[in-house]
Amino acid sequence: MIVITTPTGQIGRQVLERVLDSGEPIRVIARDASRIPVQTRERVELVEGSHGDAAVVEQAFAGADAVFWLPPPNPRADSVEAGYTDFTRPACAAFEAHGVKRVVGISALGRGVTDRAGLVTASLAMDDLIASTGVGYRALTMPSFMDNVLRQVGSIRDQGVFFSPLSADRRLPLCATRDIAAVAAELLLDDSWSGQGSVPVLGPEDLSHDEMAQIISQVLGKPVRFQQIPGEAFKARLLEFGASEAIAQATLEMMEAKDAGLDNAEPRTPQATTPTSFRQWCEEVLAPAVGG
Repeated sequence: MIVITTPTGQIGRQVLERVLDSGEPIRVIARDASRIPVQTRERVELVEGSHGDAAVVEQAFAGADAVFWLPPPNPRADSVEAGYTDFTRPACAAFEAHGVKRVVGISALGRGVTDRAGLVTASLAMDDLIASTGVGYRALTMPSFMDNVLRQVGSIRDQGVFFSPLSADRRLPLCATRDIAAVAAELLLDDSWSGQGSVPVLGPEDLSHDEMAQIISQVLGKPVRFQQIPGEAFKARLLEFGASEAIAQATLEMMEAKDAGLDNAEPRTPQATTPTSFRQWCEEVLAPAVGG
């Protein structure tokens, strides 16, 4: 039995798609079952509710061999602990109570680099909490996602510009969520591993935002530029969109740590290099989104 959390989310949806044809029994936890396609609902066992709820995970993890774990984004959380470790505590109790063998979680790069990286620091603390249960655990450690560019489709289409507090020339790894899902699904379907460790997912290359702008321009056939914004302006925009003070500050701290080289500390190896290039992603995902 494989249990999938966040089955309608950006990554969880793709993980579910990849394990559906495995022949393994699949159970999903969803707040709103209507968001799961009917043809998918007919092929899985459904537990409705939040996977931060003790009663829900008690039901969902009974008889489970493997779990895909990802806390949903909660921009209005009172603290980063509430969004990561506190949310995960009921699941950890259920991992132990039901003898879950393997958990695959979504985490971040940066262990041992700094203890002030906002959302990254909170994510790594969540990894430690899960590992403390003794369950077999693989934390997929990622840089920023290519798919985050989709949040700025409007400004790319209408103004020919996208924004970030990161430096224009800071070259960083960048990965596609499709590749994250592929690695997660492979681990969920592999019952040969045990113990605890991290699995970096780095994409195929490091790029600066200026280089990303050049690629976007070439793919879209129109000029698109990158503009760095001050950190406080970035935080103010998050607050305007409804983020809590704690989450807005933690997001800013994460971006500041990335700009200081947080994501560059992980050595690039063949095992950590995933196939989808930023150009391919722009052609297959961004261009249709901008055109639409």
